[in-house]
Formats: sequence, C-alpha cells, structure tokens
Amino acid sequence: PRTEKPSAEPTPPPPAPPRVYRVDELDYGVLGDGTEPEVDLAGSSWLWQRRDLSAGGTPYAYGVSVHAPSSLLIRLNRSCTSYDAIAGVDDLSALVGFGGVRFSVYGDEERLWRSGVVRAGDPPVPVHVDLTGHRTLRLVVEEHTPFGRALVADWAQSRISCS
Repeated sequence: PRTEKPSAEPTPPPPAPPRVYRVDELDYGVLGDGTEPEVDLAGSSWLWQRRDLSAGGTPYAYGVSVHAPSSLLIRLNRSCTSYDAIAGVDDLSALVGFGGVRFSVYGDEERLWRSGVVRAGDPPVPVHVDLTGHRTLRLVVEEHTPFGRALVADWAQSRISCS
C-alpha cells in the first residue's frame, strides 16, 4: 500500500470570523477597559441605547437614538473593518412630515459617508462604511430644517465589525 507523505507545511486555520459589537451594548469609556469599542462620553452628545425602535414604519430590534444636532464618538480600541446601520427618523417623532436631518459617518475625523436629507416618515437608509485603518468612529446627525431639532434620529441595527 502506498502512503501519502505529510505536507511540509500544515494548512493554516481559516481566519476567525469578525467580532460584531452592537453600538447599543457598548460600554462608556469610563467603564470599559480600552480593549473593545467604547463610547467616549466627553466627545459625545446625549444618546439612548435601546431595543425595539421603529423608523419609517419599520421595526428594528436594537439601535441608538439621538437628537439633532448630535455627535457620538466611539473609540474602536482594536482593528475594525466596518460599520453598518439603518439610519432614519424615529417614529416617536410627532411632527411627521416636518423637519429633516442628514446622517454622516466619520473615521478619524474624515467623513466616510453622508446621507441625503431624511424626513419624518421617510424610509430609513442603509449605511455601510469601511473602517479599515481607523481608530475612531463618529456618528453625526445634523438638522437640515428648523424643525430638525424636534426629531429623534435612529442608527438602527447599529454595529461595528472588528477582527
């Protein structure tokens, strides 16, 4: 019987799947240990980490809600590859049809993505941003109309993928 010779080099194991961090579950920097993504309280506006939100009539299991204008700073603290979310005006906003906001995503203070104007009742917009090489992630909501300040804006299904 003929036997196969073992390969000189073992086959490397497949890369580990990315670790996904939900933004609604992130620790605040003062409570974290600096090894995983954390919300920087000093660099952030008010936020509501929540479950069961709805934007544009569509329910979502989790996300973060903010007021316009707002800025949420997240220190990544590790090598991360992408940020994904659904950005829209929360259905809690009573002024349906009034006011509008614009969503932006920054990596290390460089704008990586910006939405068009999203108004109350509009369908939310998908967000996918490459974070390769970035140390921070900043989620910004700007009021686009005078009534924009009255709106609650959502980053639904908001998550960061890291290696």
